[in-house]
Amino acid sequence: MRLVKDFFKGFFKGMKNFGTNISMIVNSILLSVVYFVGVGLTAIFAKLFRKKFLDLKLNKQVKTYWKDLNLKKKKIDDYYRTF
Repeated sequence: MRLVKDFFKGFFKGMKNFGTNISMIVNSILLSVVYFVGVGLTAIFAKLFRKKFLDLKLNKQVKTYWKDLNLKKKKIDDYYRTF
């Protein structure tokens, strides 16, 4: 009886280790694919359409890099009904 009990303990421990290793491999592959497809395609389309997400050029003559929002262009009622 002790031999059967030790066998199943070892079997379950081995299966748990196997499942952990397989899940690490599958998760790594899936996350890599999602990253390369998502970020890679975004980067390719951004380069094709010459889209710059950040303004990285430094201008020493400018006092600040803050952008004006021009909030006075809309009526106040437009902000209450956003949907």
